[in-house]
Amino acid sequence: MAEPSSARPAKPLALTLGEPAGIGPDITIAAWLRRRELNLPAFYLLGDEALIARRAKALGADISIAAVNPSEANAAFADALPVVATGEHATAEPGKPDASSAPAALASIRQAVTDVREGRAGAVVTNPIAKSVLYRAGFRHPGHTEYLAELAATDGHVPQPVMMLWSPQLAVVPVTIHVSLREALAQLTSELIASTVRIVATELKSRFGITRPRIAVSGLNPHAGEDGSLGHEEQTIIAPALKALRNESIEARGPLPADTMFHEAARQTYDCAVCMYHDQALIPIKTVAFDDAVNVTLGLPFIRTSPDHGTAFDIAGTGRANPASLIAALRLASRMAAANL
Repeated sequence: MAEPSSARPAKPLALTLGEPAGIGPDITIAAWLRRRELNLPAFYLLGDEALIARRAKALGADISIAAVNPSEANAAFADALPVVATGEHATAEPGKPDASSAPAALASIRQAVTDVREGRAGAVVTNPIAKSVLYRAGFRHPGHTEYLAELAATDGHVPQPVMMLWSPQLAVVPVTIHVSLREALAQLTSELIASTVRIVATELKSRFGITRPRIAVSGLNPHAGEDGSLGHEEQTIIAPALKALRNESIEARGPLPADTMFHEAARQTYDCAVCMYHDQALIPIKTVAFDDAVNVTLGLPFIRTSPDHGTAFDIAGTGRANPASLIAALRLASRMAAANL
């Protein structure tokens, strides 16, 4: 999988707090502590300075924290973790979400999107949220991706968000995302497949610098339907989408049997695999690149990346959280922002 340019964007990255009781604060602190060793791009955390100070103390981390505005983040980053206040205080203890969790997490996301859309940040990087905590507070979106699409709406038009999981070894996109398998089958249409692949092809060009993206499209059924003997969706839904895409000069190959798409030799033949449902795409990438896969939302008017893992309440505040996926998300966001200048 090709990578975007390694040039640095001029603007800092806006990093959201995520679920305050989860490992977002832990991995943020761990990433900042490795900033010089890894030559990380400058970022600022949108959250509660007091929460970060408490978590650093619990982790035994010797850090300085600077309360800043986004314009001051680049200058502060070398010597202190820049924190931009959102106005929402977070009181949750590690592993124990409380009534402050949802308001703090959502305010951080909203402010990050505002900052990048108004030119104060180069990209949005999101720490993990706890959807169950948000749902109990009245959150009505399936997840981060759909909420970001609503925040990106212009004149009432909500863009189609496309979730890509990216790593140097493999990039995948599920056509249907956070729904049950039964609902995924109900949602799957030729139009949805075609629009998803169009967005993937466009952004592989504009944000990853791939001149002619090669996209492999999976079937839905075992063995891609075995010529209709194991299901007809390949013939009636997927094939018409691929025909339309090829008529637009998009290199989309398939439908391919999903069980033979992801071995090492097969991965060399495409830049991104588009699959029909969530687990069909995410199982292979989490097997191949569990620690360094990055969640990228395509189709938005701004860049958004995220670690490809959850809140890990059981290890929050223990120092055992691995910041590798957040570090990869920060680096990828920085490269994409530089390529998008």
